[in-house]
Amino acid sequence: MTVALGKQAEDRALAYLQRQGLHLIERNYRCRFGEIDLVMRHATLLVFVEVRQRSRASHGDAAASVGPAKQQRLWRTAEHYLLRIIRPPACRFDLVAIDGNSLRWIQDIISR
Repeated sequence: MTVALGKQAEDRALAYLQRQGLHLIERNYRCRFGEIDLVMRHATLLVFVEVRQRSRASHGDAAASVGPAKQQRLWRTAEHYLLRIIRPPACRFDLVAIDGNSLRWIQDIISR
């Protein structure tokens, strides 16, 4: 996926999540462990959002592309992000999966 297509997918996910009541805190947080596409607030929760887009299902759907290795990178990146906060709030990891024109918001994709 090109950078422009990735940004379009993130823009679409962000607009959708904002309509659902989430508020953007930060976009594209990067550290040595990886990147978190969107950091948002949902009521009292801090939500780390991964955005995945697939135009064709030949390699599986967008949600299937977030396997254990990607989940581990998200977890470590979120830990790094939380080190900046004196009193970190409760957190959740969500996925916005975009397959063609279909968008699915999957909450709490990582449980520990």
